[in-house]
Amino acid sequence: MAVRPVQVNIKALDGLAVGRFWGAALGWSVFRPGVTTYVGPGDDVVWPDPVFVCVDVVPVPEPKTATKNRVHLDLATTSAAQQAELVARLRALGATPVDIGQGDVPWTVLADPEGNEFCVLEPRETYRDTGPIAAVVVDCADPRAMAGFWGEAMDWTLHEVTDDRAVFRSAEGTGPYLEFLRTPDVKTVPDRVHLDLLPRPGDDKEAEVARLRALGATDIDLGQGDVPWTCLADPEGHEFCVLAPS
Repeated sequence: MAVRPVQVNIKALDGLAVGRFWGAALGWSVFRPGVTTYVGPGDDVVWPDPVFVCVDVVPVPEPKTATKNRVHLDLATTSAAQQAELVARLRALGATPVDIGQGDVPWTVLADPEGNEFCVLEPRETYRDTGPIAAVVVDCADPRAMAGFWGEAMDWTLHEVTDDRAVFRSAEGTGPYLEFLRTPDVKTVPDRVHLDLLPRPGDDKEAEVARLRALGATDIDLGQGDVPWTCLADPEGHEFCVLAPS
């Protein structure tokens, strides 16, 4: 039994506009299957996508605060020229440069039109085959503890764990990485960005939720009401949802 990440959930005042931004940023299609805006590869909705972690933008009434998100996307590039072109194109789409204390680094930190931070990376061999999303990055206090919890929670492979970071990728070696990076910041508010997880085919959602609770996850109320998914937080308080197969 295990769950796997299937989408990054982004909250937005204007879900369609932010979804269109991310569709253009990633070169993916934008779909409106309901209230949310889903961004994924291909001309038709394939859910869950067998390779990629996709994006689902959910409309909410509250704007983003000045607090930096503790979950963000790193975008992959294959050359310095492509990195420069992508940054220019994203800025034309409405992204803005932001200073989160990164200093002089080879990557570029931007924010989407509603202030959600992300990075456009310089070319790295590690990310040569990930697709447009190189990694989903989570700030944390203790990467080793996160490796312990998430290693038991998911069926992804742990590639690296140190005092400073823990790195996972799907067992098939496809799609983006999931990285937990040590940061000095303290979590103070619910994040605008979180992971949505799905049980493997044939696994029971409620049994998976019970297993995650036994590993240290806790129930949280984000105002979700009576919904078919379950909202939990990992031992450091990072929110995530366990979805029901559809």
